[in-house]
Parts: sequence; structure tokens; C-alpha cells
Amino acid sequence: MTVTYPDQPWFPLRTERLLLRAFRETDFDDIHAYATDDEVVRYMDWGPNTLDDTHAAVARFSEAQARWPRPDVNLAVEHVEDGRVIGSIRLGVNDEANQAGDLGYCLNRAYWRRGLATEAARAMIDTGFRVLGLHRIWADCDVRNVGSYSVMQKLGMRREAHFRKNKLVRDGWRDSYLYAVLAEDWPGAETARG
Repeated sequence: MTVTYPDQPWFPLRTERLLLRAFRETDFDDIHAYATDDEVVRYMDWGPNTLDDTHAAVARFSEAQARWPRPDVNLAVEHVEDGRVIGSIRLGVNDEANQAGDLGYCLNRAYWRRGLATEAARAMIDTGFRVLGLHRIWADCDVRNVGSYSVMQKLGMRREAHFRKNKLVRDGWRDSYLYAVLAEDWPGAETARG
């Protein structure tokens, strides 16, 4: 099997409470709100954003969205009830030969501890396996980021590695956990792949 890129984008994705969709220029204020929060970006390798940083990010999103197909898809996470963009989620095919992809997410702190990151990530992983035909999806996080690796565990991802001092970020060298899930362990993914 190979990675399958549909003729048309496989998003937007609708979940119970979220809409995962392309970014819009009108999302700027919502993006800037979470991208400037020290707690939100504490374990990220970017931020906290300046106005220029957020403008540059929105421009990158817009430029990337003009291409299809593309192996790296970054989507806005819109909270349907209030219509706000509360974060972003990304699925990238980083190793086409081995049908592997990686996942990343970021959420506005006002929406933490509601299961929303898990809900969004579940939709992206499901798409990775069922639509793109991936074999393995992985994600990593700072070992201190309990919220992030808790999401990965809820999704059935397994911790495969603890990398020591593998990332140099604002506060120095950081350790990372790497989690992954295989299509064969994802409910219904193997049947969808044929």
C-alpha cells in the first residue's frame, strides 16, 4: 500500500463539538490570543508570539492552503458552539515510503480539560489511517507536558521512546516522549484500508 492523496482536500472534518477546517484571515485575533499565552506555548518550540509572528504564521497557513495535494495539513480547530478558533492541529506525512505521519496540536487554555484536544486528534488520526492509508502515526512532547501525553494515551498511542535532551528550546535542553499508534491497533482502520 502507499499513501493516498485524495483529489480533493479531506477536510473540513466535523466532530461532535469541533470543526477542523482551513484557516482564514479573520481567525487572526483568535490565533493571536492562544499564541501569546505563556502557558499555552510553555512546551512549544515557538512563541509566545508577537503581532509579527502571528501575521507570519497566518501568511504561512494561507500559502500552504493554496496547494493540493500536500503532505502536511495544518487546520484551525473551531469550537462550533461559540464559533471561535481555539487552536490548531496538524497531520503530516513525514515518511511516505514507510507510510508514517506525525501529529501535533495546540489549544487555547480556556478550553483545556474538556476532551477537545482528544476529540480533534482522534478525527485526524482516523483520517490518517482511513483516508490517507497511513501505517503509523506518531507524536512527541516535552516530558513535563502531562496534558499532551495524556491526550496521546487516551487515543491509545503507546510511549515508544524517551529522548534525553533532544531539543534546545527557550529554557534549555529538553527531554521528549515519543508516542505512536499503528493502523492495526486503530478501530476499523485495517478494514477501511482493504
